Amino acid sequence: MSHLDPYGGEPRGWDRPDRPTALPWPEPDVEPAPWDRRPVPDRYAEPRGLTRPPADPYPEAYRDQPYDERPAGINGHRDPDDYPTAQLEPVRPDREPEPAPDPEPPRGRRARGRRRASADRPPTQPSRAGRNLPAAIAVGLGLGVGAILLPLFLYRPAFLVVVAAAVGVGVWEMARAVRRSGAHPPLVPLIAGGVLTVGLAWFAGPDALSLGLLVTVLGTMVWRLGDGPGGYQRDLTAATLIAVYVPFLGGFAALLAAVPDDGHLRVLVTLVAVVLSDTGGYAAGVAFGKHPMAPAISPKKSWEGFAGSVTAAALGSALLLWLLLDVAPWWGALFGLAVSVAAVLGDLAESMIKRDLGIKDMSNLLPGHGGLMDRLDSILFALPTAYLLLVVVAPVAG
Repeated sequence: MSHLDPYGGEPRGWDRPDRPTALPWPEPDVEPAPWDRRPVPDRYAEPRGLTRPPADPYPEAYRDQPYDERPAGINGHRDPDDYPTAQLEPVRPDREPEPAPDPEPPRGRRARGRRRASADRPPTQPSRAGRNLPAAIAVGLGLGVGAILLPLFLYRPAFLVVVAAAVGVGVWEMARAVRRSGAHPPLVPLIAGGVLTVGLAWFAGPDALSLGLLVTVLGTMVWRLGDGPGGYQRDLTAATLIAVYVPFLGGFAALLAAVPDDGHLRVLVTLVAVVLSDTGGYAAGVAFGKHPMAPAISPKKSWEGFAGSVTAAALGSALLLWLLLDVAPWWGALFGLAVSVAAVLGDLAESMIKRDLGIKDMSNLLPGHGGLMDRLDSILFALPTAYLLLVVVAPVAG
């Protein structure tokens, strides 16, 4: 005996009819709910309210023409005027792009040291030596005539003031430059000791010059004790270098000028030899310079320029010492040769110091030259050389 189906009331078994049996609850995947028996739209039916674009009326006639040259309506599109991009110019790959306009130069103050160029006034071009040559010549002539020759020939004690002032400025520039390396040499004892060294050399001779150097170094050591032990050795080393390089070497100018009879002439022939060396080296280097002399220290110096330096100094000194000091020409040529070599070595020495410190000039005190030490570098090494040679070739009478 078969049991009754509690859900359908019909017998279960093989004699059940083939029609599906209704479920007591709605199944969304099988049968929609009675309250949601909305008609399902046919997804493949034609949408109401929309029309298909008309077919291309003449595709065969314009099939071989470029797309942008076909009339409106081709390929099932509407009139091109209906599109917002219809007014834009089509991109053609064969057209060269228009160059961008030059940017407008920034307004305001122009860089210092430069002037505005025009048709009547071209821009200033630096020389091959990297300097403003007219300004350098003007400043050099002003210093040579006004600060050296006039005091030297009119009132010689005034030349002592010039030497002392030059030593003070040189010490200040050197102390300011070495601070880039972390050293802080005391400035007051260096300047005071430098002026004292020059004065002792003028009044008491070579022995007093060495005494002035000793006093300067000792005074610097004592002065530096007040700042504590931090960096003492470094600061004292820098101070000793400055004391030897500027006041001690510069004191030989006072020794040359202090000669009673012809001290002014001895200073003159020394300075002329240095000027001839610099001028001859510059001219020969610009015209023939091809082989660098010391590229790691001074890339612009060449062996051709060095040959021009010694040649000009030797020829000029041979003539000048013969006329002014009554020295044989071959001794004069030897004097010029030695002074030129010393001047070149002095220039290289300061270039090495500046390159080690990472600076171009000691200061910007002199237009076209840089600092005063940039002009004294050759002279400082030439002064003791000239003093020693002149003691031999032109001994002082009495």
